[in-house]
Amino acid sequence: MSRDSASLIDIVRDGELILQFAQGVSREQLESDVMRQSAILYQITIMGEATKRLSREFRSQHTEVPWDDIAGMRDMIAHQYDRLDMNIVWQVIQRNIPDLLIMIVPLLPVQDD
Repeated sequence: MSRDSASLIDIVRDGELILQFAQGVSREQLESDVMRQSAILYQITIMGEATKRLSREFRSQHTEVPWDDIAGMRDMIAHQYDRLDMNIVWQVIQRNIPDLLIMIVPLLPVQDD
């Protein structure tokens, strides 16, 4: 499996985990649930790292995907953790991740049975 394919699989898996971890949780509940926050932020970080592992060629072939935003969110969590805005994280969970999965799932490698 190519590195691009493996990275895409990681991005989709992490996005699905984020949605699973946030399912049925209000923004206020997330704000007070440090363990859930940590799990979600970790998955967002991994998504960003997997995005950075995609080849430039692959990223340039799929400019409809906001690759720089995904990688930038990872950098914000890793380097500006003390200024993290939970409103932005909530928007990422509620809006950006579902939209991202719609864009990326069709790019996944076809698996033969």
